[in-house]
Amino acid sequence: MNCYCGNNKTYKACCQVFHLNQGKTETTEQLMRSRYSAFVLANGDYLMQTHHASTRPLSEKKEIVKWAKSVEWIKLEVQETTKGLEKDKEGTVTFNAYFYENGKVDVIHEKSAFIKENNKWYYLGYAKN
Repeated sequence: MNCYCGNNKTYKACCQVFHLNQGKTETTEQLMRSRYSAFVLANGDYLMQTHHASTRPLSEKKEIVKWAKSVEWIKLEVQETTKGLEKDKEGTVTFNAYFYENGKVDVIHEKSAFIKENNKWYYLGYAKN
């Protein structure tokens, strides 16, 4: 089976690597994909570890995990990535995350901002256009 994030690798060879190393990814797209897989698996610890301290919603962790478990994740579509490569310090990833909730398909469309600190990428929040 392919990884939850949509890559043509197994979960073990793809996002699990990042889930086990606390999110040490080379690119923002890798981090975003691994965070999507963490939502699929309701891995709240990983979601908090990879969320930048300045915007980390620790008080909402239980609610986030509860919601992630309550929906059926369908697929992730990465639409655009700007910067966010190994030598960059910031980047964005625009994506659609499809899920099934309350009898209907819904989608999260987001342009996410990422920042690199101490050689590690973190999710910052919604990117300002």
